[in-house]
Formats: sequence, C-alpha cells, structure tokens
Amino acid sequence: MAVVGVAVGILSGMFGIGGGTVIVPALVWLGLTQRHAAATSMMAIVPTAVSGVVSYAVGDDVDWIAAVIIFAGMFVGGQIGSWLLSKLPELVLRWAFVLFLVFVIVNQAMSNPSRDSRIVLNAATVAGLIAFGVIAGILAGLLGIGGGAICVPALSIIFGASDLIARGTSLLAMFPNAITTSVANARRRMVHIKAALIIGIVAALTAPLGTWIAEAVTPRTGAILFTVYLCVLLVRSLFVALKAARR
Repeated sequence: MAVVGVAVGILSGMFGIGGGTVIVPALVWLGLTQRHAAATSMMAIVPTAVSGVVSYAVGDDVDWIAAVIIFAGMFVGGQIGSWLLSKLPELVLRWAFVLFLVFVIVNQAMSNPSRDSRIVLNAATVAGLIAFGVIAGILAGLLGIGGGAICVPALSIIFGASDLIARGTSLLAMFPNAITTSVANARRRMVHIKAALIIGIVAALTAPLGTWIAEAVTPRTGAILFTVYLCVLLVRSLFVALKAARR
C-alpha cells in the first residue's frame, strides 16, 4: 500500500488526478472487492488532493472560483454515485470503469493544451461547470476516482484552461467532493480506513514531486504521458473485466 501511495502521489501531482485510477485496481489486486476498493480510494484521495492543490497554488495555477462552481455540481453528483455504488453489481462497476477510461483517452488524445490560457467566466460557463461537476461527481462516487481524469481534459478542451490550471483546479474541486462522498461511503460501511490512510498520507508526501515534473515538461509532452498512462490502465482494466465476466 505504501508503494501504491508513492505512485499515486507522483501521478496526482503530474496529471492533476486524485489517483483513483491507480488505487482502485491496486486494492482489488490486494483483495478488496471492486465496491470496497472504490469507496476506500475516495478517502485516500482527500490528503492526496490537498497536497497537490498546495503545490499548484504556489505557482498560481489554481482557478479558485471555477473549482468552487465545479464542486457545487460534484457534491450532488457524488451522493448519487455513492448510492449507485452500493446498489450496482460488481461486474457492472468493472465495465463502467473500462468505458470511462475509453472516453477519457479519446478526449485526451484530441486535446492540444496551452500553458497561457485561462477560464473566462460568464453565465454559460458557470452553467456548464455546474453541469459538468454533476457528471464528474457521479463518476467519482461510482468508480472511486477523484474525477481528475475527466476534469483535466474537460477544463482544457471545453473551458479553455491551460494544462497546469486545469490540473490545479481539478485537484481543488475534487478535495471537498472526496470528503463528502467518503462520509456517505463510510455510513454504508464500505471504506477500509487503514488502507485509505496509508495510501493517502504517503501520496500526500510525494505529490509535490509530481507537480515539479508537470511544470518541467511541455504541455504536449504532459498530455502524451497522461494518454500513455491511461492506455496502460485501460488494457489492465479490460483484462480484469473480461476475466470477471468469464467467471
């Protein structure tokens, strides 16, 4: 779990993700069910996201207003996702995770991030951020991810944020959502608290290293690395889903 925490922290800082795309498969491999792995992942994301936000905020790469707006939607979506997590069969959860990864990879491959652009707030943008937050919250609660894997490409492609601002804003938006969703999961007795604390604390210590790497590489290089990471994860998740279907 400590090794998982190191990997999650670096990837979280590099890509602006909570790390659920690593934590969930790792916890399943360690013996948790998909349901409990997803719930535990959400709690581990809390300290990871806090550390990442601080690192990006130091470089003024966080859009605080946009993050608050996204969280408003994620709060509602997260509760819906947590409820679905307690109801849906394991096999459905595994295939939902695979389909989610395919969607993110396609969007990430289409992106051409900039390092200078910022989000321009107007009525249409605010409505779009709220609606997007609801969708991201449902996926986060259902799949045990922070939402960064969908927030980062969306903030760049749809809302015009630079690559670094998209990552910093994504981490800030997922932090309070991870807390509220974890509370809902804990009430349903789906969280392995000890595992969440080990992974989350170690990840929080290594996240600044990932942020440093993100700032050192070009935006296009960062996008390519993120896409490669997601493709590797997709292959593994597809294999696990097919294996579970045969069983």
